[in-house]
Amino acid sequence: MICSRLQTSFLLFLTILLIICVSHGVSQSSNHQEMVMGREMLESVGTNESYTENSTLFLAAKRTYRRDPTDGFKRYRGGWNISDNHYWASVGFTAVPLFIIAAIWFVIFGMSLCLICTCYCCCPKEPYGYSRVAYALSLGFLIFFTITAIIGCVVLYTGQGKFHGSTIDTFEFVLKQGNYTVDSLRNVSGYLDSAQNITVDKVFLASDMQTKIDNIQTRMNSSANALATRMDSNKHKIQKTLDTVRLILIIVAAVMLFLAFLGFLFSIFGMKFIISILVVIGWVLVAGTFVLCGVFLLLHNVVGDTCVAMDEWVQHPTAHTALDDILPCVDNATAAETLLRTKEATHKLVGVVNQVITNISNINFPPNFAPLYYNQSGPLVPVLCAPFNADLTDRQCSPGEVDFNNATQVWQSYVCQISATGICATVGRITPDFYTQMNAAVNVSYGLYTYGPFLVNLEDCSFVRDTFSTIGKDYCPGLRRYSKWIYIGLVLVSSAVMLSLIFWVIYARERRHRVYTKQFLVR
Repeated sequence: MICSRLQTSFLLFLTILLIICVSHGVSQSSNHQEMVMGREMLESVGTNESYTENSTLFLAAKRTYRRDPTDGFKRYRGGWNISDNHYWASVGFTAVPLFIIAAIWFVIFGMSLCLICTCYCCCPKEPYGYSRVAYALSLGFLIFFTITAIIGCVVLYTGQGKFHGSTIDTFEFVLKQGNYTVDSLRNVSGYLDSAQNITVDKVFLASDMQTKIDNIQTRMNSSANALATRMDSNKHKIQKTLDTVRLILIIVAAVMLFLAFLGFLFSIFGMKFIISILVVIGWVLVAGTFVLCGVFLLLHNVVGDTCVAMDEWVQHPTAHTALDDILPCVDNATAAETLLRTKEATHKLVGVVNQVITNISNINFPPNFAPLYYNQSGPLVPVLCAPFNADLTDRQCSPGEVDFNNATQVWQSYVCQISATGICATVGRITPDFYTQMNAAVNVSYGLYTYGPFLVNLEDCSFVRDTFSTIGKDYCPGLRRYSKWIYIGLVLVSSAVMLSLIFWVIYARERRHRVYTKQFLVR
């Protein structure tokens, strides 16, 4: 009797202890970011707001103000910085309560199993006592925790599906932006290559300009190819990681649900031996699931830190931050020189076209000036508007000039019909061949001019800021919400199955006592 009562009392004490540990540990983990005392919080705020004077901003400083176990448990003040080991130590410390719960559960419940086995071996013929209250309570708690485990599995399964979809959407958006960057760089390179080959009436770009274009093309293609290679390599790695995480979570949800259902079913039918096996299996699985809880709490905190860091970086474009060293921007020097060469090439191409218009098409040469003479006649051809001055600063179009948008349409009315000898047989100042060459020059110039803003955005990382802004607004809320669902689902499943294990043992014992008591009364 004493041994039997000792088993029940110890299991009930273990249940109460674990409930307290789980509730306290989860509370500590969930509220770790907000647990900052008055003076320390004020110091943190002061540090974060002083970046304007020091031109340095610690991203997500308030959110990452956590204990750092590698620095004497002092508060970490470096903000979001994935290159800093202290950041990872502090964010990892938020998951320590769950790791401690896993260790406590594994050790104490293992000792409990040993104690129960010892009592069973030492007292094989112990007398039975029966309590209707204990039987009803054990059955009620068993049903409650089984239902809770099922709910936790549903939350976990739903959360992992939503999280996987959200991460895939985010990943595809980043890939889309990266592909846009690569395609744009290659398009600019193609336009520069075309600019080298443009000739209008045997007038083409100077050789020194062509050499500069060759050099920048080499660097631009190198940057585009390197970015494309990194994206292709990371694409498969990230996709594989996301699929692996999803598979692990699905397996955990399925196994824990199956375990909870079988344990409840076999407990109801009093199948002692199978319950003992399930208890041992569940003992290990619960410990592992609590560890997984800690890992996903860490992931949830990192996702939240990153989203806040991106938002703050977008809001403070001039501050020096930890993102400056790891941004996927194209090399600033390459972008700056590319922008310079595109402006220069655009200016030179417009000069080539205008040179032909001014010095050939708009002059009425006498017939003996062949090949400059081809019977030019009619109104003068308007020159093409140069978007840049000689110093490559922006320039406004003068009256009478045509721009890139309407030049080819306007010039079409100045094209003449040529005779078999190649001179104009009708009124006009542009031959069909000249018009084709001028049209090609305009298209290439317009292409280079159009990609100018894109290159500026690459140079000052505005393109990346826009990308981060979109991620923060459209994708971060889902990532944070569904990673929290996974964490909550894992906590529910782990806690419910953990307590179910205890009540499997208690209920199975009370059921045996009840059956024995009924048999004893019948006799």
